[in-house]
Amino acid sequence: MQKRAQLWLTTAACVLLAACTAASAQPAQSPASPEYTTYLTALEEFQALDQKLQNVGWQLVRGNADFCEQTLPSIGLQLQDMTAYSQPVKVRATLGLDGDFAVQTVARGSPAWNVGGLSFGREIARLNDQQINSWLSGERSHWQRLTRAHDFIDNALAQDGRVYLGLASGGNVLIEPATVCASRFELDGNSKRALAEGSRVVIGARFAGFDYPEDEFAAAISHELAHNVLQHRAWLEANGRKRQNVRLTEREADRLMPWLLANAGYDPRAAHRFMTKWGPRHDGGLFRARTHDGWDERAEFIMAEIERIEALQAATPEAQSADWRTHFRREIAPAARLNR
Repeated sequence: MQKRAQLWLTTAACVLLAACTAASAQPAQSPASPEYTTYLTALEEFQALDQKLQNVGWQLVRGNADFCEQTLPSIGLQLQDMTAYSQPVKVRATLGLDGDFAVQTVARGSPAWNVGGLSFGREIARLNDQQINSWLSGERSHWQRLTRAHDFIDNALAQDGRVYLGLASGGNVLIEPATVCASRFELDGNSKRALAEGSRVVIGARFAGFDYPEDEFAAAISHELAHNVLQHRAWLEANGRKRQNVRLTEREADRLMPWLLANAGYDPRAAHRFMTKWGPRHDGGLFRARTHDGWDERAEFIMAEIERIEALQAATPEAQSADWRTHFRREIAPAARLNR
């Protein structure tokens, strides 16, 4: 999880359940109190959205790792630190923690998922030999220590190819990583937006796509991931963010959607279903008309790619992957070739 996500989480809890706003300044209540139940429900609702995002994100980055130029080792785990909340005492009591660190999400199918037992709220006391609760932090709304914890995990995976989690209840859990496309997924607790920032995909907790079936939600996420794996941000920085350039990158991201879905085990036609459902309602809104083709044009571009994928797979049925590095037609010069 990136540094801002935990700050957004507390805000999101009160956005999702406004009743907790007035109560949030009060001391933590007993588990039997209505206020406790309201706050726990808000935390769980936010976590459920984050879990859906991380599940889909992991499936996409893991399934496409063979084709991404930039990859990294990952275990699919996100932690939470109580001192990153605006009401750490309250959240600690709500989750029943003695210390500050606990599991936030474990992506479905990831190495952290496969070891078992790392559910939401499971308390973590150590990372390798590091007593993470002893790391200095502010009293509240302090995101730096959580960032340090995730950086420590990343470095351990890169250097040692594994990391140990020390459980507060006793014992260690050894996790070895899998290779994924180098893009992380982050839930913004107070937004409807969906955007790519080069190494991150940021999705607002009020993004309408959360209400869609999983494969169609995955299509929306794959559009943003496509921007990252095609290095659109670097290309735009080198070539300028003129309307025409942005439109080209958006078109490429649309066209790559079904390829990413196919490699992740989703129906590539979900990209077309998403666009025909989303487009008429949101064309010119989230996807601004001047920097995007019309939704019906976008759906046509997507369907053309779907037909190409299906033709390739029919010609070589033994190869189930959709090799977009070989067969996807770029409309812009890849960023890595700009200075050659």
